[in-house]
Amino acid sequence: MLDRLRPAFARLFGRTPDPVVAVMRLQGPIGMGGRRGLSMERLAGPLERMFKTKGLAAVALVINSPGGSPAQSALIGARIRALAEQEKLPVYAYVEDVAASGGYWIAAAADEIIADANSIVGSIGVISAGFGFQEMIGKLGIERRLHTSGERKSLLDPFGPEKAEDLARLKSIQAELHENFKAWVRARRGAKLKADDATLFEGEFWTGTKALDLGLIDGIGDARADLRKRFGDKVRYRGFALQGGGFLRRLLGLSQADYAGDALDAIEARAAFARFGL
Repeated sequence: MLDRLRPAFARLFGRTPDPVVAVMRLQGPIGMGGRRGLSMERLAGPLERMFKTKGLAAVALVINSPGGSPAQSALIGARIRALAEQEKLPVYAYVEDVAASGGYWIAAAADEIIADANSIVGSIGVISAGFGFQEMIGKLGIERRLHTSGERKSLLDPFGPEKAEDLARLKSIQAELHENFKAWVRARRGAKLKADDATLFEGEFWTGTKALDLGLIDGIGDARADLRKRFGDKVRYRGFALQGGGFLRRLLGLSQADYAGDALDAIEARAAFARFGL
């Protein structure tokens, strides 16, 4: 409450109020479910409240995400842009450990991207991974029973042999998603990009230093130092948290299923970050 009244008091006494920057941390895999990931379900309300806060000088997004769902990445990125344009607020993204794949998709929604020299940035591509169990279930004496209505309903069934037509269909979908990703990066980064498509868009990832050379980010640094440089030493921050905070849920009492879900979320998130050596 005091933070909200300070600008009014400053104006009342003829003093220019200190600039206020809203800060939101975007941490974890995207669209993987659970309470640790990033999704429109968790972000819609907090983003709306943050951008509509009166008297803001800017919005800062502190990003640490290895990526995830292309659809959720696109929805989050589009919502950030829509709110930024509606409220006429500049948005700055600050990469911590990683902004890769969908994490970079979200970062690109910002007007400028700042990363640490050792951050991992990029991975502009689409990936699908799975396992094939058809030989294993045969050795275990397990009979596979699958009944569908529609020939393609069992596309990429892990308990059957991989089919060429299924793989071709998957490749087609991946190519379409990849084109959407590339179009978003081109639209957001434009003339800032300093390398050809073969370098930028084949799924490779780089350190922050190299990403700066390639035009994928705008500078090297961290949120606190960069915001003080932009808005002065008296800049103040207002933090906004995502919905579904773990501490509050524990305070209210978790079931065994909740604890199990938290553990699975943590394992899933750890595996997503591990791909980048983190």
